Amino acid sequence: MAYTRAEWSEHYDGGRGFRRLGDVERDLLAEHAPAPEGGRALDVGCGTGDMSAYLASLGYTVDGIDFAEGALQRAVAEHAEVPGVRWLCLDVEHDDLAGLAEDGYDLIVLRLAIAFIRDRARVLRRLSALLRQGGLLVIITPVAEHTPAKRRDIALDDAELAALTDGFENVARYDAEGLAVLALRGSGSFRAQEKGRPEPQAVFGAAAVITDAAGRVLLGRSTRGMWEVPGGRIDGSEAAAAAAVRELFEETGLTAQVEDAHLVTILHDDRVDVRRVTAVVRIVRWDGELGLPEPDKFVRWEWVDLNTLASLGTIFAPTAHTLDAVWPGVLPGLEPVHSYPCASAVPPVPGEPPEAVRLRKRMADLVISKGWAPSPRVQAALHEVARHRLIPEVSLAVAYHDNLAVETVCESPKAVLRSVSAAWLHADMAEQGRLEPGMTVLEVGSGGANAEFLAHIVGPRGRVVTVDIDPYVVHRTRRLGAEAGSGRVTAVLGDGGLGASEHVPGGGFGAIMITHNAYDLAPAWREQLAQGARLVVPLEMGGYTRSLALVRRGDVLHCEHWTYCGFVGDRGAAARTAPSIALADGEVTVRWEDGEPGDPTGLEQALRGPRHELGTGLVVQGTFNFETLQIYAATVLPGFCRLTARTGSELVTRQDAAAMVSDGSLAYLTYRIVEDTPDPADRLSEFFIHAYGPTAGALAQRFADCVRTWDEQVRESGYPPMTIHPAGTPDALLPPGDVLDKPSARLVFAWSVLADPDPAPPLVHLHTTT
Repeated sequence: MAYTRAEWSEHYDGGRGFRRLGDVERDLLAEHAPAPEGGRALDVGCGTGDMSAYLASLGYTVDGIDFAEGALQRAVAEHAEVPGVRWLCLDVEHDDLAGLAEDGYDLIVLRLAIAFIRDRARVLRRLSALLRQGGLLVIITPVAEHTPAKRRDIALDDAELAALTDGFENVARYDAEGLAVLALRGSGSFRAQEKGRPEPQAVFGAAAVITDAAGRVLLGRSTRGMWEVPGGRIDGSEAAAAAAVRELFEETGLTAQVEDAHLVTILHDDRVDVRRVTAVVRIVRWDGELGLPEPDKFVRWEWVDLNTLASLGTIFAPTAHTLDAVWPGVLPGLEPVHSYPCASAVPPVPGEPPEAVRLRKRMADLVISKGWAPSPRVQAALHEVARHRLIPEVSLAVAYHDNLAVETVCESPKAVLRSVSAAWLHADMAEQGRLEPGMTVLEVGSGGANAEFLAHIVGPRGRVVTVDIDPYVVHRTRRLGAEAGSGRVTAVLGDGGLGASEHVPGGGFGAIMITHNAYDLAPAWREQLAQGARLVVPLEMGGYTRSLALVRRGDVLHCEHWTYCGFVGDRGAAARTAPSIALADGEVTVRWEDGEPGDPTGLEQALRGPRHELGTGLVVQGTFNFETLQIYAATVLPGFCRLTARTGSELVTRQDAAAMVSDGSLAYLTYRIVEDTPDPADRLSEFFIHAYGPTAGALAQRFADCVRTWDEQVRESGYPPMTIHPAGTPDALLPPGDVLDKPSARLVFAWSVLADPDPAPPLVHLHTTT
């Protein structure tokens, strides 16, 4: 019953409706979905409003939505006296849901509506994303066995009901006078499932992957109770691409040309005693109307959002591997299979939902309004690059958040190996790189999204070379770039610390962007950078990371910009683990982030002694930015180090503190509340020094003097002029300043210049959330 909006409105305008809300349904909702305090409910396909009015009587604030204006007109007329109900004309399957409650719902109900929705799995995941913590999704539908054959199109059978519940963590089913009532919670899992032993003639098969105009992938719910892409065995001498096109037509009724079918990879795994080989074929264009030509094999076909695949429930294992081959990362934790990528180029495939356009505009407007993207080219890239297609495993809201980094490769829940930086940071680094049309840019640390962002800025005549040491990351970048990229990004496997020597243009790269925390400055970065060009690098100094914009002049890099930020660590040959020592049975750890480790002799005994406390006299109000103090202390204090402490430690009151060690004593920076207030913005705090050991008093005084000097001479001026020189540069050839030595570079900080009001300090961007 694929009625249009106009036809549904005529249905209601003619006085017709649907089965009235029954007492059993009311009782089940009252029992299993009582309204919490401040409860909000969404009634999807509200029709003439009976359910919305009943939910309001339970204490919910209700949004009743329907795409038929005739239904809403009757709902308003019949329930005008019901308070707490908002009526919205909205198609939950196709419209942007921006008008719904931003803070979500405790209860979402679809009554007598699910049978009329084509892409049910996608819509249910879309609705589940609107649920608050612990929220409930309720589906009420006629059941086929209790419905006359001539009305079969309004009812679901057991296989269709199973498809609705698949992937939800908690499922309950109740009967309401012939209606099935499904109560679903906790969507968020999938499992790859096998069938029985493959028949020998079916060992070599083709899997067809197609997407619609919104970028959603086509999956069929098979009669075996799992989701599958179109596909099947390859007959005789038939080519894999031809087999994929044929299977697509036989199973769905859609047609495609063999020239639009591209072999992405060959997958090989063993299933029981049969070796299974699957040709993954990406079909970039197709035509026709979706049907169900083989009802003995499939219950239905649906278009599914990529970011919801991991919550879909049961997926046929070869289909799961096929999807992961096209969009690496969308289905985490799959058992490994052999993959043999094919050399044929796959053209980019367009497609995105209208909601992506809206969210991308919002993200771009936020980043621009905060000052991170002043140039027209960077602003245009924010508005136009389809960021969500380069991180397909996350929702549109996450992909287009202006201040969220997205983890893409994790060794464990606490060990992130690769991530896509927040949009504001992409914009800021691009601005600091001073990118120009036609430029060739090197990115070290690949992820795909930033490389495509840079490629958009340098334009059709430009090029981006992105290098990474992880084969999976390079594979992911290539595949996602093939799906949604510009064709101007070259992903290279290698140690980024060596640059990309085979791809350096004449005169050097126009800009180099480092997208991981760098402990050192690799000589290759300077050597492969054009004179006058910029190296943008998140450099660790004393363990604190700042993104620096460095301009090459001869063999010296001059810093022209600082940004507070954070990145994942380096994994190349230059990666470093800071020397550390655990004290007090592991309660306290001392780390020396730069230079040689200090002498730990006497520190264990010092921590067993009394604590010396000294106030600095520096009292600050509210949330106070002291990021330059971290760099200042790290570069001017002899014996600087970092302390970490277990939660609840009485020895060290900060879990991560700037510290210094000398003569068997240690001191660290903390604060104490001088005046507490209900509003944290009004709270007064004093920087304070805690010290242990025989020279605790002198050490505390030295640290306090450092804080006072910073307050008087540095705090208002910001970061200092800084130059970076090759390692081995004699002291006599360095400019005046405080020197921080790295294995490959010597950093000179001209803090003293800040006391002179005449020189203009370098540009500084402060951003305290990463």
